[in-house]
Amino acid sequence: MANSGRVREPVQVYLDKSDRALLKAVAERAALPHSEVLRVALRRLAADLPPSDRPGASLASLVGALDSVPGVPRDLATRHDDYLYGKPARVRKRKP
Repeated sequence: MANSGRVREPVQVYLDKSDRALLKAVAERAALPHSEVLRVALRRLAADLPPSDRPGASLASLVGALDSVPGVPRDLATRHDDYLYGKPARVRKRKP
């Protein structure tokens, strides 16, 4: 995603020593300038965020999230309260 020909605006970012070292290491591994590493990271983070255009929009990203997790009960959707809070004790009816 090249931005050649576009006017760019300067942005000042303050990094602590560990973030600065991380930026340097990533830039060297990727063979990219520090500025391009920051641009790529920003775009990737934006792409990974759930959409926020309408209430409930992020629900789609949760559907099927547990499909590949071992040990998830097959009836979790139906009995979610039982799994969260435990099964309620049986209530005995009084004899009249």
